[in-house]
Amino acid sequence: MKRWLTILLLLPLLAACSTQRVEKGEALSRNASWVLLPVVNQSQAPQAGERVEALVETELRVLGLDPRHYPVGTGHNPLALLDEERRFRTALQWARRQKFRYGVTGSVQEWRYKSGLDGEPAAGISLRVIDVDSGKVLWAASGARTGWGYESLSGTATKLVHELLGALELSDAGKD
Repeated sequence: MKRWLTILLLLPLLAACSTQRVEKGEALSRNASWVLLPVVNQSQAPQAGERVEALVETELRVLGLDPRHYPVGTGHNPLALLDEERRFRTALQWARRQKFRYGVTGSVQEWRYKSGLDGEPAAGISLRVIDVDSGKVLWAASGARTGWGYESLSGTATKLVHELLGALELSDAGKD
């Protein structure tokens, strides 16, 4: 009886470590052309979007996809790279010219170590798969996860990205 009571008391603590919401659509073709678009940084941490892009690209490859990465601007104005909306629009225009079918994008809402004695890592990420041609959202997921005081932020975010993209339904339909 004590063991069950202990388990019941620990469940809310464990559930508080990770939350997720997934909007499932139809299965997407694994064989289609995929592109990784910019992940917008809405957190206070510099370059959190680029860090999440690297995690997402790796997880997509683990899922058997072969996404291309959008080209990083090399123009004369380095401040243009800081304009998140402009960077996304430019990458999407490039992806349309390249005739990609699916684009993976999203945003980072939280990327930090919590203040306090333990300094737990905390990540909040939203991901979307869009139809590159129309811009229509075909699949979406968001989640937040905190780790333990001894864990790294990138390790915590890797687990979250794995959980989110693990809900992506893929089919082996023909190449488009």
